[in-house]
Amino acid sequence: MSLVKCVVWDLDETVWPGVAIESVDDELPRVRPEVLRAIGVLEERGIVSSVASRTDPGLLDTLRAHPDVGDRFVAPHLSWGHKSEAIAAIADELGIGTDAIAFVDDNAFERAEVANGLPEVRVLTLAELFDSLERPAFRPATVTQDARQRPRRYREEQERRAAARDFAGRTEEFLRASDIRLDLRPATEADLDRLAELVERTHRLNTTGEPWPADRLRQVAADPSWLVPVARLTDRFGDYGLIGAALIDRAEPEQWALRLFMVSCRAAGRDVAGAFLGRLVAAARRVGAERVLVDIRPSSSNLELRVLLRGAGFTTGEETAADGIITLARGTGEPLPDVPWLTVAEELPA
Repeated sequence: MSLVKCVVWDLDETVWPGVAIESVDDELPRVRPEVLRAIGVLEERGIVSSVASRTDPGLLDTLRAHPDVGDRFVAPHLSWGHKSEAIAAIADELGIGTDAIAFVDDNAFERAEVANGLPEVRVLTLAELFDSLERPAFRPATVTQDARQRPRRYREEQERRAAARDFAGRTEEFLRASDIRLDLRPATEADLDRLAELVERTHRLNTTGEPWPADRLRQVAADPSWLVPVARLTDRFGDYGLIGAALIDRAEPEQWALRLFMVSCRAAGRDVAGAFLGRLVAAARRVGAERVLVDIRPSSSNLELRVLLRGAGFTTGEETAADGIITLARGTGEPLPDVPWLTVAEELPA
C-alpha cells in the first residue's frame, strides 16, 4: 500500500462544527482542536492537507484568511460539484497519484461518492483518520527537514502556476523567465536521509522502483567504486530542495552503470531529468568511460522516463537482469543537448 502524501478534508461538520454558509457574521467557524493537532502531525511527517468541500466557491478567500488554517491547506477546492472530481483535480495540481490521497468526510453519502469514483483513495471518517495516524501509510520510514517543507513548497508551486498563466501559450518563455537552476554534486552524509526518502516516495521518474535501505545507501555513498550524485533545484519562486539522485556503479572503468536514476515529480515539466542524465553522460566521458548503462524495470509508472531514455539514445543492451529489470546502454561519444532554460552547476568528476 502506497504512502499517503495528502489528506483532503471536508470542511462543514468535519474540519469545524456547523455549516460555514449559515454563519450570521460572515466568519468561518473555528477549527476543531483535534483536527489542528492532526494537521500538525501530518505536516511533521511531510504529509500536506487540502480541502474538497461542497460549498460556496466564494468562501475560498475567507478560508485563506482563516486564523487557524489559512496557510495550511494547499490547492483547496470549494465548489458545488462532485468531491471525487475535486480530489482528482487536487492530485493533478499537486502532481501526485490519487492512490496517495486520503479523504476525510463526516457525510456517508460523500464518502461513498468518492469511494465509487476513486476507489484507490482512502476514504475515512474523522475518527478513522485519527486511528490511522500511527499506521504505516501515514508514517514514512524517514522524515527529513526537506519533507517538512513540503506545504511551503506546494504553495510556491501555486505561485508558479499563477505566474505561468501570464505566459499562456508561451511555455518556454515562462521557463526562461523563471531563473531555474539545477545543482549537481556528490551526496554527503547530510543528504542520505533525504535520499532514502526519495527512494521510498518517487515512482513516476524512477528507473526500477527498487527499495534501497538507508544502511545500504550509506555503504554505497562511502564506497569509492560508486558515485552518488544528487540534484537540487531552485527558481525565482523558491527552493524545490533535493529532487533527484543516481546510484552509479563504477566497478568497471569502461562503463558507468546507473543502478537507480530518479527525479521527483515536483520537478516535472522542466526537463530536469534530461539535463541531469546529459551531465552524467558527459561526466562519464570525461573520466574515460565509453558507455553508460541504465537498469530499468518497465512499468506503467515510469513510461515517461523510458521514453526519455529512448529519445536520449539508450537502447537495450545484451544483459538482462533478474526480477524484470532490463539494461539499456548508450555510448558517451555523442553528448546530449543542453536544456536552454536551465542553468546547471555541477561538481561531478572531471
